[in-house]
Amino acid sequence: MAMKLFDAHCHLQDQRVVDKASLLIHIANAAGVVYIAVDGITEKDWHLVKEMSDEYDSVIPNFGLHPWYVEGKSRSWFDTLKELIEANPSAAVGEIGLDKSPLAKGVDFGEQVEVLKKQLQLAKGLKRPASVHCLDAFPELLQIMKEIGPFPAGVILHSFQGSPEVVPQLTKLGSYFSFSGHLMPLKEDKARKIVKAVPLDRILLETDAPDALPTNPIFFVPGNATLNQPANVHSVCLLPLFYFKSIEFSKE
Repeated sequence: MAMKLFDAHCHLQDQRVVDKASLLIHIANAAGVVYIAVDGITEKDWHLVKEMSDEYDSVIPNFGLHPWYVEGKSRSWFDTLKELIEANPSAAVGEIGLDKSPLAKGVDFGEQVEVLKKQLQLAKGLKRPASVHCLDAFPELLQIMKEIGPFPAGVILHSFQGSPEVVPQLTKLGSYFSFSGHLMPLKEDKARKIVKAVPLDRILLETDAPDALPTNPIFFVPGNATLNQPANVHSVCLLPLFYFKSIEFSKE
């Protein structure tokens, strides 16, 4: 495939695929995926992300404390995170964020907010991008970003499925909007409105592998056809092309 792509967010350190990470990186590189952002989610997996980035030039390390895991953090979590980001010039801060959906049931939201603020301040202070998870909490995220931002190095709204109405305000604060296979199960009209609300120069693509397997996958993880891999960013690439075609050709 001649097209060169960047997978803006995935988790090759996930226990479901970590033993195949080397193979999946090689498959992605051979398919024209020149860079792969691998996002850590807890202190326990940051070392795996660093090891991958040390071994493969195509891996961009991201280190962060995911909102689902804020209650399990150690006393030294922030110092460790800061040291990792400072020691790795290409590293971004992520995956971080807020989650009020049922997926985060039982996780204290106040603690999520506190942890997110510290990590966004770190990203801004070190002039690094941040990769942000947000489910059912965009009003709160927007308020926090207004308090701390703007973010010249950028904030990536990972697997974005937010309301089109929040896009202009988030864009002003330095946000980019990353789409993944999670968008594909949505009703076409809803998905179209979300994608068309985002300026073309603010769109990013991701796989969120090993999750979010596209409905039109090109590649399958050996031994488990239900899992996703970075090479499938080629499948995700078709999403904005499809949803923007009415703009490009019918001049709506």
